[in-house]
Amino acid sequence: MAKTAISQQKSALSETAFAWLLIAPAMLFILVIVAWPLLETIRLSFTDANLGGESYVGTKNYEDLLSSRKFSQTVSRTFYWMFFSVMLKLILGLIGACLLNANVKGKGLFRVLVMPPWVIPVAIGCIGWLWLYNGHFGILAGIGQRLGILDGPFEFLAYKNSAFWSAIVTDVWVGTPMVTLFFLAAMQGVPVDLYEAAYIDGASRWYRFRRITIPQIFPVIVSMMLLSAIWTFNSFEVIWILTEGGPRSATTTLIVDTYKTAIANFKFGKGAARAVVIVVLLSLFSLFYLLVLGWLNKRMGSK
Repeated sequence: MAKTAISQQKSALSETAFAWLLIAPAMLFILVIVAWPLLETIRLSFTDANLGGESYVGTKNYEDLLSSRKFSQTVSRTFYWMFFSVMLKLILGLIGACLLNANVKGKGLFRVLVMPPWVIPVAIGCIGWLWLYNGHFGILAGIGQRLGILDGPFEFLAYKNSAFWSAIVTDVWVGTPMVTLFFLAAMQGVPVDLYEAAYIDGASRWYRFRRITIPQIFPVIVSMMLLSAIWTFNSFEVIWILTEGGPRSATTTLIVDTYKTAIANFKFGKGAARAVVIVVLLSLFSLFYLLVLGWLNKRMGSK
């Protein structure tokens, strides 16, 4: 009996050691790629690090941020940017997925054609949008003049409001194909029997969409909403290529402000403080989102 117990303990110990050995590469990767840079960023945020060196300044960087009206405006602008961009991606992605899921001829070709904005490099796509937004030879300004909407050349990226919405349109163009394909994959997983039963009972298409499609793909909608919000919050290429945060900071989001501070102006300490604020805001947003999601799931489960 004693020998059996000892052998069982050795077997359990060897299994535990083997399990730790298996996850060791992943843990090492997380420590080197995620944990160490994050800790170093937090350390730098308490310094005035620049090209000339660094010295400890305590919480001064954070105090300057919290007391800065410009920074609070940047935070608000970032959330506006994220909200409108994500909502448009979800709405257009849901509509696109419904159309691509329809039983029509050539749907395979349409599914392929929806992918280029997501597949091609973001920089190439944004350069194309730069030409579209050009007031003198851009197609948008040309169509506007021909239709009588515009009196003359209009530079979409030269004015605060038009630049902000132009950047959102471009970001939606880049991100919508991915959302569409994820929603399409979820819709194809919905049992056909549910639709057939509802059709026999006389349910309309809109009723079937509301009562069958949406509840069945709701987990995917939630996941895409959270992921898209995080990606859009940290979106840099679209804004930087189109406007570099201008005009007059109209498109400067937190990630762009962080880049300008840390990289363009070599204020690494202040830039690190902004990066830490981004991590905190995204963590709080994700926590709040998950709490609301849990509440919604409970309500839907109780019905």
